[in-house]
Amino acid sequence: MKEFTPHAPWVRTFFFWSGIVATILYRAIIVLANLNQGLLKGAWYMGTVGFIVYFAHRYQVASHRAKLVLDYKLAERIAESKDFNDEEKSAMQYIFGTLLSSKERWNYYCIFATSIIALIYGVLVDFILK
Repeated sequence: MKEFTPHAPWVRTFFFWSGIVATILYRAIIVLANLNQGLLKGAWYMGTVGFIVYFAHRYQVASHRAKLVLDYKLAERIAESKDFNDEEKSAMQYIFGTLLSSKERWNYYCIFATSIIALIYGVLVDFILK
């Protein structure tokens, strides 16, 4: 039997803090814009890399969850099961249905892709074409 386990706690903590730090750094940009250009660019680069790491991870997790629902036909199996009452079935159908229909993966992909493009542009402008 294949066992499905989440990432190790330290991995989940790393991705959690990547997202938190990136978010704080991006919010600090407005303050740093008036204080120090070096800190501003450092915050922008670190925040952008943090978003790339975090949203790539979120995309992978969301995709894996949806794939498991499809591969194991979980929604169909719950509907046919006699082990759950109607309310429990409805709750699980809702969870599985929203995992498959949610646009969150597109959101994660968009943030990841645009962050990569912005990072490449930033490196080109700040370090290569300067």
